[in-house]
Amino acid sequence: MKNEGSQEGGHSSEKQKYSTNRRRFDRKKIFLGFATTLLPLLLFSLPSSQAFLNPVDIITRDFQALTRKVTARHILLPKSIDVALSLKQSMRNKVSPKSSDNPKYIVDAFSAAAQKYSRDEETAMRGGLLGTLVPQGYCRAKELDAACFEVPLGEISGPIESEYGYHLLLVTERTNCPKLDGNGNKIICDIDGFSTKFVGGEEASEQIKTVALQQIGFWLGVSLAGGVLAEVAAKTANVIDTLPWE
Repeated sequence: MKNEGSQEGGHSSEKQKYSTNRRRFDRKKIFLGFATTLLPLLLFSLPSSQAFLNPVDIITRDFQALTRKVTARHILLPKSIDVALSLKQSMRNKVSPKSSDNPKYIVDAFSAAAQKYSRDEETAMRGGLLGTLVPQGYCRAKELDAACFEVPLGEISGPIESEYGYHLLLVTERTNCPKLDGNGNKIICDIDGFSTKFVGGEEASEQIKTVALQQIGFWLGVSLAGGVLAEVAAKTANVIDTLPWE
């Protein structure tokens, strides 16, 4: 009788151990199921070259791409390379202390030339101003729009050809283009009245940090919610007896 009782107790213990291991195994399967479902979705939502980048770098790059803005001026000229280059050199001479006894601030020189020579009547009366901190895609001429986010800050650039003619371009402020502008994303007139001074950059960096923290917090919340759902699903399927917080 003792042996039989001992055998039955052993069988019961083995069954209980098997049942516990089974539950642990099923629980792991549920978590793996969630992981293998969500992870590919996250990875395949990104281009292959970005799937293994630092998440903060991805957030920073995407934020910059979506929030790039520019303040720029242009002068529209007929399609004559000689006319465009001649006017460009003339403006450069007016802002250079080596070429002029009374040098001008580059924005003032460009604005005066735009009012006098530009064929774009709408912007000419504003000194060639295309817009103040306008988003990418704002300009009608796609070549001019692209150049606003490619040319050096604070320099007279061009001529840039479009269907409208040749453009001379001056970018005076640009946000979220750190590779081009570094820490200075805006030009102002220096204390001498004609030199160009580069300032700014801090505000955009703070915005990027804020957005990055928000995105990281969001995905941490999603991960936590996924874990809670897995626990609830496990209890519903009778894989575990109680939830961790019960």
